[in-house]
Amino acid sequence: MKDLKKKILKKKVAIFDIDGTIFRSSLVIELVEALIEKGLFPNGADREYRKSHKQWRDRKGDYQKYIDEVVAVFMKNIKGIHYGEFADVAEEVIAIQKNKTYIYTRDLIGKLKKKKYFLLAISQSPKTILEPFCNHLGFDKVYGRIYEIGPQSRFTGKILEEQLIENKSNVVRRAIDKENLTLDNSVGVGDTEWDISFLEMVDEPICFNPNKKLFQYAKLNDWKVVVERKDVIYEIQNGSK
Repeated sequence: MKDLKKKILKKKVAIFDIDGTIFRSSLVIELVEALIEKGLFPNGADREYRKSHKQWRDRKGDYQKYIDEVVAVFMKNIKGIHYGEFADVAEEVIAIQKNKTYIYTRDLIGKLKKKKYFLLAISQSPKTILEPFCNHLGFDKVYGRIYEIGPQSRFTGKILEEQLIENKSNVVRRAIDKENLTLDNSVGVGDTEWDISFLEMVDEPICFNPNKKLFQYAKLNDWKVVVERKDVIYEIQNGSK
């Protein structure tokens, strides 16, 4: 009887990647740009990723290379930054950027909330900026990168529980156990191959504006592919070229 009651009380879960899936950019990119502008990161630090940004923008380079270089700048300069100053910049970024969302995923979140889904966000962006963005949208739990804070409330440059956040399926398993969730009728939304690990776990995987690797994987597995372009949202039927 107790086992039956526990099963009944389990909450349905919807799992979302954030950058490029809900947010129409990358939170870490916006954060790094703001940290440079505010003088917390060195002036000219953006030169380390400007070339890859231009190559990606001109469709001559890879987006992953660009984002990797932005993250490298973040990791190089975060050590010694005071958490309070960092959090203030993150708050300013969210105040400006919080409504920069895709229509499809924003509306899907609203529909799932009405159906009493537990909304779970998993991202590689720093949790300090990720959490207020997701709270604005009504998420129940947020997993992002957590950076160690040392003496005088300054970052040490180390990532806490890095192995957990690197594999999103591990995060899902932890959340299911801690939050009493069920994967029955579960929904997952992602945009790159890094999201495959949790999309494979859900009943309804949705590949939203997927990159090439995820799109190819979606076709092989008959997953839903949704594209939002300007003011048009459409689903790519399975088997289409």
